[in-house]
Amino acid sequence: MNYGMRCHDICKKGDIDTVLDAVKENGIHQIQLALGKSFAGYNFEAGHYSPGFAHMIADKLKARDIHVAILGCYINPTDPDETRRKASIAKFIEHLKYCKIIGADMVGTETGRYSSDFHVCPETYTETCYNLLLKSMWEIVDAAEKLGVTVGVEAVHDHTLYSPEMMRRFLDDIDSPNVEAIFDPINLISAENYTNQEAVIGRAFDLYGDQISMVHMKDFVMVDGEPQFARVNDGLFHYEPCLKWLKQNKPYITILLESADPKRYDRDVAYLQKIYGEV
Repeated sequence: MNYGMRCHDICKKGDIDTVLDAVKENGIHQIQLALGKSFAGYNFEAGHYSPGFAHMIADKLKARDIHVAILGCYINPTDPDETRRKASIAKFIEHLKYCKIIGADMVGTETGRYSSDFHVCPETYTETCYNLLLKSMWEIVDAAEKLGVTVGVEAVHDHTLYSPEMMRRFLDDIDSPNVEAIFDPINLISAENYTNQEAVIGRAFDLYGDQISMVHMKDFVMVDGEPQFARVNDGLFHYEPCLKWLKQNKPYITILLESADPKRYDRDVAYLQKIYGEV
């Protein structure tokens, strides 16, 4: 398997050279790069892209043998504020242009909530919200198809695509070879289903496993009845069924550790790889 980390988990935000040097020094070659979370001193909102700037980033990555598996642009495509929603779409489309030159495998996003401040709300689970997601994503996917790049979409239990069934519905409705799934098993786990986690993960593999092309990996613990993120092997997640399926169906897929600490990166990877070798 190919392992990596989110860039903004490796070190604090800073200038491009300092951040990428830290990635290299930690021996990490695959990253998820959210430009605005990692690089200081630049404006990554829409209207500031240029091929020259993207080539500069690409050259610095290549010089350090770093590959961007996911160019992160985590917008809220279901923001009910139309002005903000349109601005988010424009930002994402600009990241698709960065993606092309940087050489990232995809530009990734979650699917948002029906609230401008991103709070959890019941409206997120409505048809109104889902149709707004489709409206946003059709525009984004049209741009991705024209540019020849991939959009990675991630389901989360309290976002618009809140279940494996909703992800399958979305992929059918979008119906584009330029859309693939970012699979984070922990993000599908909720207070209601955590004791039945293997069934939830199994449904995801059954329903859209063929379109999973990137994996996030972390762990979870229960705090006051709600799941909270934890580092690999620090919680309640059952890794064996997940890694067994990936080994059988997605060899060499990239697994990016989330909520991770670079100081224990090698240990966490060794733990996952040990399970991978045994299942």
